[in-house]
Order: sequence, then structure tokens, then C-alpha cells
Amino acid sequence: MKRHTKFNFCHLLEISAETFPSANALTYRNATVRYGELWQQVRSFASGLSAAGLGRGDRMAVFLEKRIETVVSIFGAAAANGVFVPVNPLLKPDQVRYILEDCDVRVLVTSAERLAQLAAQIANCRALKHIVVIGRLPAGFEAAAANDRIALHDWDELQTAPCDAFVQPCNVDADIAAILYTSGSTGKPKGVVLSHRNLIVGAESVSQYLENSRDDVILSVLPLSFDAGLSQVTTAFNVGAHVVLLNYLLPGDVIRMCERHGVTGITAVPPFWIHVASLEWPPAVARRIRYFANTGGRMPKATLDRLRAALPTALPYLMYGLTEAFRSTYLPPAEAERRPDSIGKAIPNAEILVVRPDGTPCGPGEEGELVHRGPLVALGYWNDPERTAQRFRPAPNAPLGVPADRAVFSGDTVVRDEDGFLYFVGRRDDMIKTSGYRISPTEIEEAAYATGLVRDAVALGIDDPELGHRIVLVASAHGGGLDEERLRNAMRQALPQYMVPSRFVEMETIPTSPNGKFDRVLLRNEMAGR
Repeated sequence: MKRHTKFNFCHLLEISAETFPSANALTYRNATVRYGELWQQVRSFASGLSAAGLGRGDRMAVFLEKRIETVVSIFGAAAANGVFVPVNPLLKPDQVRYILEDCDVRVLVTSAERLAQLAAQIANCRALKHIVVIGRLPAGFEAAAANDRIALHDWDELQTAPCDAFVQPCNVDADIAAILYTSGSTGKPKGVVLSHRNLIVGAESVSQYLENSRDDVILSVLPLSFDAGLSQVTTAFNVGAHVVLLNYLLPGDVIRMCERHGVTGITAVPPFWIHVASLEWPPAVARRIRYFANTGGRMPKATLDRLRAALPTALPYLMYGLTEAFRSTYLPPAEAERRPDSIGKAIPNAEILVVRPDGTPCGPGEEGELVHRGPLVALGYWNDPERTAQRFRPAPNAPLGVPADRAVFSGDTVVRDEDGFLYFVGRRDDMIKTSGYRISPTEIEEAAYATGLVRDAVALGIDDPELGHRIVLVASAHGGGLDEERLRNAMRQALPQYMVPSRFVEMETIPTSPNGKFDRVLLRNEMAGR
């Protein structure tokens, strides 16, 4: 009898494997695996992990680029009752070591090439007992595993564990499934602890409003360590769709992959869309795209307009989310023309509140903090009860008769209109305060994009003893140099004087964080020093 109840993250894959065993599940480069084959690999890997000593609740880090083994590892850890910790492949060795130490990783899955970079860091990770290596071990690495403290396992050999040895996971859906590391205000990343229920409900909710089906082919361009990147896999597996893994390099790669595999859906962040929107899409490829979705920041209207022109039959989904609650809102495609600057309304199975500092609800048009209530709210921050208590608090105004459950207070300022649609104003620590005015950087950036003179733009508030903040706009041009005077004059036409940047800084390439967002903290620190 087929199982239809999901209480472990791995059941997203198992149920689709039972239902669509011959359907394509994953493609990486020239290799494609079907659902039945992929589930068999996951079961074998989980059996191998259990035999190697991964215990219930033990953390297993995956430090790999997007590839089939990455997905097998993530689902295999859950199937073995472990906790998976996806590590962004762009991180430097010191950053990886911090994550391994912070959550006491017991098992590390990585490639031989990446392990060679980490060799000097391994000795500091006292909880690390097992390393699963894809490819040939780096020369001399055995010496790093001094006193046999670390057992080395070959990926192919671990995969030979018989599926018959696989034991169904014994957890419940409230148990920890994953820890996703995201940027922290202190400079060190913070581990967001997610339950199996968080991940399962998130996959079900997002695939519902995106109307995903087994006919979809989803292009995965975001890191799997990023909640929105992991979502591309989970939403696909929830319905038996096909995922194409792409380690994004150049904008042209996107069109080539879409053409080769018949891609129907793409979710990405604004910097990605800004570059892709200007491409020439072959009509046959464009017609195949059923939807495109944006997350991780507001998409400039000029970019949205270009995408809608290039992909005229595709449905645009503008979304808002945070790692602590996965996904919170989306704008229905039918509203994109009327409300292109809205982040929409709550996704299925979530309640989104806009509250004042005292927790009382804001009225229409009144700015307040976005608060997310529901089963997608994470369990908290790993080993950080103080920050957990600050961010995760009892839900305000819970329905009568419902025990007060925890909600996540986002720290983001939003406003709700008379029709209930939400609009992002800014993060509390990104808000610019100058001459007594509180200004959203996104409003300044929108004005810059609307001029057509910039490719990328980031507005920053830099400390100023007289004004509070002076406004600096970091921008890159479409080609050649940035025409600062022309840009300044054009923005003066669109903005009141107090919102016009006092300084413009040209960068050929604006730095981004490992998740693909513009790195505002790095830019702010750099601009403050100039």
C-alpha cells in the first residue's frame, strides 16, 4: 500500500517515486535520473550513513555545488533520521569551518577538490567524525585525519549499501530536519532550524499557488543552501515534476538550458532577473515558459516590464519570504499589472499580520512590522536562545480559543492597502533616515532603474553628523561609463530633493552575497570608508 502521509522530509521524494517511478526527477549536465532511481540512491545512501554511525538528530553538512549527489545527500540525511546542513558552495574555508563548528557537524559530504581547500580547517572541527568524498582523495589528506579521528568514506562505496538495509525514519514532523545558515546582524551567520513539517508544508503551499504539476520542468538556479533554492527541489518533488540543476555562470546559459530541456518555470532573485531580462528569447523557448517568480527583494518595474515583453505568455509571481518562515506572501499574476510594486497577500496556510511596536494591528496605509504566523515558522536559531526569543514570540491577536503559538517578527516594515495587499517599505536596518525623513532605499533604486541609465543600483544610507544619513547610490552602467550628471538630473525629475543621492559611485560589478542578493552590508562598510 502506498504511503500518503508525509511526516519526514524524504517522503516528498518517496511518494513521487512510488507514484511516478519512470518520470524524470533530476538532470545535471548530461545525466538524468528518474524518480524510482533517485529514491533507490537515497535509500542506499541513508543505509550507508546509518552504518557509518550517523545517529538520530546528528548534523550532516553538504558542501557541494548543485549536482545529483547534493540532492541525494540532503534527502538521504533526512531518511537516516539526521539533520542536513546545506553549505553554500561559494563560501570560503573559514566560513565553512565556522558552520561545521557552530552546529557540531558529525558528517561532511563534499568533493575531493573542495576537501583539498578545507584540509587545513578540519582539525578544528572536533565533532566531525566522518567525511564522505566524491572523487579521488586529495594527496596527503590522510594525514589531516590524525589518530583516526575522522573516518573517510568513498561516495561510490557508501552507495553500495543494500536498499534492503534501509529502515523507515522514526521521527515525527515536529523534529529537526535542517539548519539553513543566513546572514546575521553580528557578522556571523545564524543557523535557522527547520522542522520536517516546515519543509513539507512549504513545498505543498508553494506548489499549490504556482500550480505546479508533473508536467513542469523547473530550472534550479539558486543555491540549495538558500531557502528559495531548496524550494525549487521540494516543490517539484511534491508533484513529481522535473528539476534541472544549473550552477549559474552567464545569462546566456539560462536560455540554452531552457531550450535544451523545455523549462516551464524559473524562480530567482532581482540581480538575476535584471541581467536575464535584457536577453533575446527565441519565441519557441519563451512560449514554453509557464511562469517566472521573483523573491529576495523587489523586482524593479522596468525589469518586470522587460520580462513580460520577452515572455508574453508566462505568469509573473512576485513573492516575499524570509528564511525564518520560508515564504510569506505572493502576488497573484492577475494583479501584476495593477500592483507591480506589491508583495501580495499571504500564501496558503499562513497568516500575515502588520503590527505596531506594541503588537496591535495596523490600519490600512499605516506602516508596521510584518509578522508571520503558521506552520512555516521555523523552530528558532541554532544554539542561540537569546536571538530566538527576540525574533520568535507569541503571535499577536491569535484567534479566540486558539493557544498562543509562536510567530516570527520579520524586522521588515510593510504597509497594507484597503484591499489587503501588502507593500514592502524596507528593513529596519536598511531604512535611510535623512533630514528628518524616513526613506526606503527601494524607492530611490526604482527611480534610478526608471531612467534607463543603470544596469544595477543599490541605495545606501551612510552616517552623517548633520543629516543623520547621506544617500549614496552605487550603480553600474549598461555599457561604457556611468553618466553621473545625466542620472542625477533625471532622478531630480522623479524625486524630491531630499531623496536625490548626494553621491554616485560607479562599480562595474556590484558585489552580491552568497545567496545572490546585493551585499548591502559590504557596500555600506566600503562607502563609509570613502
